[in-house]
Amino acid sequence: LKGDWNFDGVVVSDWNSIGEMVNHGTVSGLNEASMRAINAGTDIDMEASAYIAHLKSLVEEDKISVETINNAVKRVLKLKFQLGLFDDPYRYSDTKRETETIMHPDFIKTARQMARESIVLLKNENDLLPLKPGKNIAVIGPLAKDKDSPLGNWRAQVQSNSAISLFEGIQNIMGRNANIQYAEGVKLSIGPNTFDQKLKIEENDRTGFAEAISIAKNADVVIMALGETAYMSGEGRSRSDIGLTGLQLELLKEIYKVNKNIVMVLMNGRPLTLTWEDENIPAIVEAWHLGAEAGNAIAEVLTGKYNPSGKLTMSFPRSVGQLPMYYNHKTTGRSTSGPNMVFYTHHNDIENSPLYPFGYGLSYTQFKYSELTVSAASMSDEKIIEASAVITNTGKIKGEEIVQLYIQDIVGSVTRPVKELKGFQKVQLSAGESIKVNFQITKKELSFYRKDNTFGTEPGKFNIFIGANSDVNTFTEITLQ
Repeated sequence: LKGDWNFDGVVVSDWNSIGEMVNHGTVSGLNEASMRAINAGTDIDMEASAYIAHLKSLVEEDKISVETINNAVKRVLKLKFQLGLFDDPYRYSDTKRETETIMHPDFIKTARQMARESIVLLKNENDLLPLKPGKNIAVIGPLAKDKDSPLGNWRAQVQSNSAISLFEGIQNIMGRNANIQYAEGVKLSIGPNTFDQKLKIEENDRTGFAEAISIAKNADVVIMALGETAYMSGEGRSRSDIGLTGLQLELLKEIYKVNKNIVMVLMNGRPLTLTWEDENIPAIVEAWHLGAEAGNAIAEVLTGKYNPSGKLTMSFPRSVGQLPMYYNHKTTGRSTSGPNMVFYTHHNDIENSPLYPFGYGLSYTQFKYSELTVSAASMSDEKIIEASAVITNTGKIKGEEIVQLYIQDIVGSVTRPVKELKGFQKVQLSAGESIKVNFQITKKELSFYRKDNTFGTEPGKFNIFIGANSDVNTFTEITLQ
């Protein structure tokens, strides 16, 4: 990092990672860990207190040179100088600002816009969404009135229970006089760190089913707010089963028996397995943990005040057994099947494909892709090729589409991914409008770490895709000379 790449900044360890070298069994104790870390070039020890306890004695024992210490100190002092902390050590500590509200109107506006654009419409059969005016709506689920989970796991100093809940958002957007009924249905534990016996019992309590089923029977549309609390996902909170937790799926199936007009709003921090839900539930909205303005943003999407445009940044598997699953996987020696073939890449009981691929996301309008072209069939390292496609809004309302460029390197000195996202553009189109979207393909887009570990290009053929998600299969070919 410092030698080959000439990095002149500061290198800092992760939280207690120097101390955890002892746990890994690669050093005998914190003293040796300190010596290894500082000699390897780590300037700052975060949280292990290893440097504070051992650097002085290591220098005195000639196990660390003064030059090594000086290099680390110099880098830290340089950073402080660049931050202006020698001129004003309290530059970023403003006691007046500390007493003022941080919920500035501009911040709230930005938070809502970020939330809107992060929502992904996964399914919308029979145009169940957006919600039609004057409908009787049942809002059901353990996350419907949750004001804390939308704040997410990594929340710094945010005030707990300060988010706009989904139920509040629906009231805010549809008006207090709208015919909206609510039932919790089931409870969710806060998360694995607080999953005590009481919460476990509550999570398996079906006493709320009856009320939820009752209001669902009389509703025109049922909104099911399901998923994970904030502390069910995030660092240190892996799950072996990534379906809906507790009794949520059971409740959903019971509601489906009495009313099939269901909009499932998911709040979660990871891709979930949603095979039954995708087969049966007509409308599915992926809302993640959207922050302070979550409820308002979701309600704006549900009512059509905002036309969703978000795309998935992770593939959703059909089953946890498919994991790891990612769009840019390497090619395999046995990628396709033939007559009476057994030995190819597959599962016996499920498709290889994801339930929802990377880059996927619907809108309340429809977009057609056509006229994929490239400005030249071949290029040199220094040339630029322009790839383009025509995008047409074939629906009835204005909408935004994220147009995605993927490239496949056919042959390389190391195995290459089946596709790589190399660019994207967000365009807004009125109903019936068409636009030509252009991408520039340069040496950079065709480069990779080659067999000799250098970054650059190799001559050969490349497939160029422009589409709505990573499942696009229409391409044109170029040659790098």
